[in-house]
Amino acid sequence: MDLPNLKDDPYLQVLRPLVEAYLAFSRIDSRHIRSLRLTPSQFDVIVTLGDTTGLTCSQLSSQTLVTKGTLTGVLDRLETKGLIKRESVLGDKRRTKIKLTEKGGALFRKVFAAHIAFIRPFFARALSPQEVHTASTLLLRIRDSFQKGGQA
Repeated sequence: MDLPNLKDDPYLQVLRPLVEAYLAFSRIDSRHIRSLRLTPSQFDVIVTLGDTTGLTCSQLSSQTLVTKGTLTGVLDRLETKGLIKRESVLGDKRRTKIKLTEKGGALFRKVFAAHIAFIRPFFARALSPQEVHTASTLLLRIRDSFQKGGQA
């Protein structure tokens, strides 16, 4: 089977810039989060719980980028630091609700604001407000296409 000429394939032309943009963002993002004395997974959980009355482990798993296998360990470490608490869900002892403690809520307000202030200039330098909307729409379309997998 001959390899097709891929140089002019418009879909593949977006692949390298997409991956390079993700890797560049991830390096800067992770470095800043670690300077706040959190791991990226801990930050993700704290930010997801912020301004909520708590979420079940299942909800947290679906709303964060933390894998189910990693989530329990992340929650254990956050609980040890006094940043979250686990509560049984009334009427269903098998489900647990995760909430920020007062200390966790204070940390959320501090680190979320600091991180947004740190990240915003990178986006503002690259995109206009209209381009942000367009880029977000396009990236979500790409994500959705991959999440559908081979169902096309």
